[in-house]
Amino acid sequence: MTNNYRAVLLTSVLGLIFCLSACQPAVDTTANHTTATVPAPAAAQFNWFEYQGLDPLFAEPLAQGTYQNPVLAGFFPDPSITRNGDDYYMTVSSFTYTPGLPILHSRDLVNWQLIGYALTRQSQMEMDGLQVSRGIFAPTLRYHDGTYYLITTVVDRGGNFILTATNPAGPWSDPIWLPEVEGIDPDIFFDDDGKVYIAHNGDPVESLYEGHKAIWLWEYDLANQKIIADSQKLLVNGGVDLSTKPIWIEAPHLYKHEGWYYLLCAEGGTADQHSAVIFRSRSLSEPFVPYSGNPILTQRDLAPERPDPITTAGHADFVQLPDGSWWAVFLASRAYQERYFNTGRETFLLPVSWQYGWPHILPAGEAIPYRPAAPASLTTKTAPQPLTGNFNWRDDFSASTLDVNWNTLRKYDQSWLSLNKQQLTLQAGATGLDSLEQPAFIGRRQQHTHFDASTSLALPAGQASTGQGSTGPFSAGIVAFQNEQYHYYLGVKTQGEQVIIFLEQANGGAPQQIASQPLTRATEQIRLKISGRAGSISFYYAPGNDDWQPLAGTQDATLLSTQVAGGFVGTMLGLHSRQETGGN
Repeated sequence: MTNNYRAVLLTSVLGLIFCLSACQPAVDTTANHTTATVPAPAAAQFNWFEYQGLDPLFAEPLAQGTYQNPVLAGFFPDPSITRNGDDYYMTVSSFTYTPGLPILHSRDLVNWQLIGYALTRQSQMEMDGLQVSRGIFAPTLRYHDGTYYLITTVVDRGGNFILTATNPAGPWSDPIWLPEVEGIDPDIFFDDDGKVYIAHNGDPVESLYEGHKAIWLWEYDLANQKIIADSQKLLVNGGVDLSTKPIWIEAPHLYKHEGWYYLLCAEGGTADQHSAVIFRSRSLSEPFVPYSGNPILTQRDLAPERPDPITTAGHADFVQLPDGSWWAVFLASRAYQERYFNTGRETFLLPVSWQYGWPHILPAGEAIPYRPAAPASLTTKTAPQPLTGNFNWRDDFSASTLDVNWNTLRKYDQSWLSLNKQQLTLQAGATGLDSLEQPAFIGRRQQHTHFDASTSLALPAGQASTGQGSTGPFSAGIVAFQNEQYHYYLGVKTQGEQVIIFLEQANGGAPQQIASQPLTRATEQIRLKISGRAGSISFYYAPGNDDWQPLAGTQDATLLSTQVAGGFVGTMLGLHSRQETGGN
């Protein structure tokens, strides 16, 4: 028996981890109807994906009349909220994940449901070639006179723009670009006299130190969808107290309350010095005066060694309830080992109290509570799919379209994936996770410091990965992805006559294989699992119905944290398939 024959026979017995589809005849294009044999794209078939949150902090049942902070666990940063009657809607930053700008809905402020996205098509936005933490920065969402307005920034691809919709679930308009508005974090404010204004972060007239920024204001012509020329005004230079050299005044939101204009901003950067500060003025043409009790929200004055720390608190937005009470949504992060977090910046909720004409979120030196009292005037209604607390989430791929919780990177193209017969098929792409193009990758948020994520890959009979009509070798598996240079990939690939389980790590550079294990017997499927436990992470595989077997031992999960990887996103857990080169 020749070596080539033995290889083909063994492959047909074992099957491949992936569906290397049989060659299909091409369409007749010649007069005598001759045909050519061409390969179908290499593709991986997944049977299901399951995610389980296991945080000890969430384990105890909620007491009656309380809610769980964060209200949006995981990578949901820079929240902005608006109300239409009894309905509350929120959006957050999405950077280069697509669809972009998630839209969430609630009736009680504490239980939220993801109902869609504002950016859903390539005609709205082009982000190919951008790093994960570029793209869509902090948005503002507002409802006014029957229309929803969403204003935000796409970094490195055009700047500030507005989207509109009559239904917040979509569809949303193509962008209305605002070339005059520089900087980031735009806000749209509808005054009671009918005028409309846009505030934003930008450079000061004269930069005095690193991190010196300003808040600017423009008047906006709503009917003609354009900035009014020569209407720019400086609202804040530097921050609360310029003499202290405050950094990164940003995230402006304007409100009007009892005859005063209030300007809520973030200050101090998005790390552990983050805060929310407030200013006010009787008129938009007069200077804004900072509150003497600023900041109205921060956690920077607390001991880092405190148990279960919530850090990076700031970047807030207000909403007023029908009963007249005010509440704030804001970003913060749950840290382990005092300072690390892999879940990204999350959305928290707290009541706002008014004292002597100023809003307060949290007194100085007080820790953000994990389980505060819920809004008394709103009836609590549990969401169909929780976005906080411990929960299980499973996708059996039985729908005709991808579940709303899944995201892809950069492009809106999903032609490389399909759903049928309760399977997800991913065509192996030429692009890896370290690329700035779109890889064959779908991800959902890591929402817990402690979690398990697992999947099952079908192993149908396939063709050899070499020879005429071959599509070439490829791999597929499960991923913990922070960014292009920091991630883990637990995959399966063919190598000669063998099927190999492997673990790949990117730790600040190109991905490196750090462990591998050949399969020793035939099987129809294989399961893969990632278990995260704060700063450690483990990887497992199981042929067929066998018990889980570890691969490579416990690994370092801090490389998936913002403190190590940098940027502004949280870890995503998902599925990936790619073409293999170099003789694999």
